[in-house]
Amino acid sequence: MLKEISKKQVLDRIRFENPWWVEGHIDNDYNEMPRRLYFDLFKPLAYERDIRRAVVLMGPRRVGKTVMLFHLVEDMIQNGLDPRKIIFITIENPIYNNISLEQLFLYAKEATGLSANSDWYVIFDEIQYCRNWEVHLKLLVDSYRKDKFIVSGSAAAALKFASNESGAGRFTDFLLPPLTFNEYISLKGYDNIIHPISLQWKGHIAEFYTSSHLDELNRHFLDYINFGGYPEVIFSEKLQSNPGRYIRHDIVDKVLLRDLPSLYGISDTRELNSLFTTIAYNSGGEFSLETLSKQSQVPKNTLKKYIEYLEAAYLIKPVKRIDQSGKRFKRDNFFKIYLTNPSLRSALFSPITATDEMTGSMVETAIFAQWMHRDWFTPWYARWNNGEVDMVGLSDSSLKPVWALEIKWSNRYHEKPNELKSLYKFCVENKLNHPIVTTIDKEGEQDYQGLNIQFLPSSAYAYTVGRNTLNKKKNR
Repeated sequence: MLKEISKKQVLDRIRFENPWWVEGHIDNDYNEMPRRLYFDLFKPLAYERDIRRAVVLMGPRRVGKTVMLFHLVEDMIQNGLDPRKIIFITIENPIYNNISLEQLFLYAKEATGLSANSDWYVIFDEIQYCRNWEVHLKLLVDSYRKDKFIVSGSAAAALKFASNESGAGRFTDFLLPPLTFNEYISLKGYDNIIHPISLQWKGHIAEFYTSSHLDELNRHFLDYINFGGYPEVIFSEKLQSNPGRYIRHDIVDKVLLRDLPSLYGISDTRELNSLFTTIAYNSGGEFSLETLSKQSQVPKNTLKKYIEYLEAAYLIKPVKRIDQSGKRFKRDNFFKIYLTNPSLRSALFSPITATDEMTGSMVETAIFAQWMHRDWFTPWYARWNNGEVDMVGLSDSSLKPVWALEIKWSNRYHEKPNELKSLYKFCVENKLNHPIVTTIDKEGEQDYQGLNIQFLPSSAYAYTVGRNTLNKKKNR
């Protein structure tokens, strides 16, 4: 006769997962890990009780969601909450198979030995392993009105889909993205090499950041491009020595093969893998459905579905095109696609150096990746018969260009601004006076035929966008 897992075993496992009930603090391993800068944005949502909503912490694999949840537990304890009123359950543990979220909550309350009926904080990690989790979670939110439920999951595409479908008015989504460059600098403790400067930006003075040690900042920037998306990797020389094994197997393959591609009607995961590999190798390139189909050997009629899935999984970001006068095209025949994290390419193929042929496109990918953390901003690029501008910001109200950026991994144009013909043409036609051009390590203003061009090192610009994004999110 088959043995069943006993209630006692479940209760013992729950107690094991919550050592702070006895010790009054989380494990030292987690306490010693630095907190991501996004923690300060996540924390208020977790503490919020006036609005009855569960918090859904989602994002790509290995960006630090579980660690952030443990940091939240420690923060709650430090703020005077009873450690026994904080419940943490990892749903993927097989011992919890076929136990509903509500039953797990009841078991956990019993395991604490407390008689309290309300004011619990309940954290379910890896929620995607619970079938129909969104229905269960919605019922918990409705039934236990004085308790706070926080869940996390790595099957980002599926989580987002389910949250939108079933969690309207009951769930608050929080996306934890891969590390920004300024988070990388902060976590590694290099803030001392950064200092603020003021530049003309969109017609007024804005705060940017640069470094008096640009050689060092550029070294860190290349490390960030190669290894920097994942907190675990930036502190481990062992993982950096073989990023392919860690990132490709543990992150990419699991997303492409395991994280519910069937949700989007994807049955051939080999096709999906072929498409992603093609995109990753050509990150920052311009595609059409025709060229992408030919290069990846994926039928055109399924490409859109695949691209939608890869975007929902936070692996890629398509960017739309405008013409030289700033107008959008009625049909999106051509578009660019960027990796949301440049280190994905290094892991799939090989790390880059400062002088590699692909470095320019990966610098461009890294800069786009910083902008993609702004959920209120959509980047564009301009392309016409004989010219291109890498990134353009459009006004929310008029939909006209308000700024232009040219991304270069070269100092050449600082010496020869007359060669920036496409940028000049675009700015004149759209009445933009202060474009920015990135360089390797040259900075300063150059006046060229009525344009005031701001030159800024690519690494400093990437740092600035990431840091300003976090500041704006805190103030929204």
